[in-house]
Amino acid sequence: MSVALDLVPTTEAEVGEIIADCHARRTSLRIKGGGTRVENRGPGETLSLSRLSGVVTYSPGEMTLIARPGTPLPEIQQMLDAEGQALAFEPPDLRAVLGGNGTPTLGGVVAANASGPRRVLAGACRDHLLGVRFVDGRGRVLKNGGRVMKNVTGLDLSKLLAGSHGTLAVLTEVVLKTLPLLPARTTLAFPGINEATALRIFTAALSTPYEVSGAAHVGGTAYLRVEGLEGQLAYRRDRLLALLADWNPQVLEDAPWNAIRDAAHFAGSGPLWRILCKPTDAPGLCDRLRAMGGDCSLDWGGGLIWYRGVENPRALAPHATLVRRDGAAGPAFPPLTGAVARLQDGLRRTFDPAGILNPGLMDA
Repeated sequence: MSVALDLVPTTEAEVGEIIADCHARRTSLRIKGGGTRVENRGPGETLSLSRLSGVVTYSPGEMTLIARPGTPLPEIQQMLDAEGQALAFEPPDLRAVLGGNGTPTLGGVVAANASGPRRVLAGACRDHLLGVRFVDGRGRVLKNGGRVMKNVTGLDLSKLLAGSHGTLAVLTEVVLKTLPLLPARTTLAFPGINEATALRIFTAALSTPYEVSGAAHVGGTAYLRVEGLEGQLAYRRDRLLALLADWNPQVLEDAPWNAIRDAAHFAGSGPLWRILCKPTDAPGLCDRLRAMGGDCSLDWGGGLIWYRGVENPRALAPHATLVRRDGAAGPAFPPLTGAVARLQDGLRRTFDPAGILNPGLMDA
């Protein structure tokens, strides 16, 4: 019995040749980065981008990073940290919840539009994506965007590819804006409260000018984070303490933001779902999810719910993505309907007319 080997290109040209050949033969491809963000059981051969790696250029003065998709995320973070910079959108590391032993890659971060708690202040990954080079489903090498925001004119395809999980094209180079690393942080903790109270705290804090960079509720405790320079950080902290005094906040200098970012409190077993919702809907939705036998936590000020439970939540929460199956059946991504489904089908026919890139990943 023969064992299928991964296709492992080392250059952009090789990626184009492989995809062009598969397009001609109508052979499906599973696109793989570090294998740490999505469980892809689709048909076809595996196209691994692990060797399409390395930083093309990094200009700390211009706060611009250009790198290939297989570049390990820890390598990027270490390089930026040495220059006092960071990826502002705080990409999560899901290895703890998925039980994987791979290494997260920069391409996987962009393909998944992976964004952590700082999204409430800094925005998502796609908001910091200046440009991309990619290979479409015909094998054509294309590029879009530039090295600075003012050069991004016309239709910004980079924003379209961020979050497409490799179903439209294969990224071969990404251009990201970096930002200064915030040198100090502090956290206000509110123990012993439910999601409804947490939402009131989040609403009050996020409507202020004090630049809250994290708002989460885990294990009965709400957390608010502020980051910045030492001098102004104390002022913002004290103003929030005064504003939220009725809820008896505690000041923490060392709070579990990495664990919150990575949903580490749901490491282990059981189907795990990632649910996007209106923050005002989150408390009631969490109550109904717990009534189904599950457990919940909040991030993004209530805009993101992590739900661990056997029951499929989509009847209550249509924007639910199955992150960890652990025996759960059905599509990983929420099915689309109506105009949105027609738009998605049209995009796929344009970018990948033969339907060879990660077929079924986002709709099966």
